[in-house]
Amino acid sequence: MRRSEFAELADHVFGSSLARTYTHDLVLEVLEEVGGLTAAEALERGVAVRAVWTALCEAMEVPESARWEIPVEQRRR
Repeated sequence: MRRSEFAELADHVFGSSLARTYTHDLVLEVLEEVGGLTAAEALERGVAVRAVWTALCEAMEVPESARWEIPVEQRRR
C-alpha cells in the first residue's frame, strides 16, 4: 500500500475534511507499532502504510468490508 492509496481511501471512507482531521489529530492506540502517534506521525517515522491504515480503521471502528475498496466510479483519475 502506498501513501497515495492511504490518502485516497481515507478521503473515501471519512470524507476529505474528516480524513485530514483524523490523520493529523487522532492519536492511535490500537496497534503497538503506531501507539501514541497520529497517523501522520507514524507515516513520517516510517511505519508501514498498511499498518497505519489498519490502526486508523480500528480506532474509528470502520468495518472490514468498507476499508479496502473504492467503487470504480468514485476513484480519482
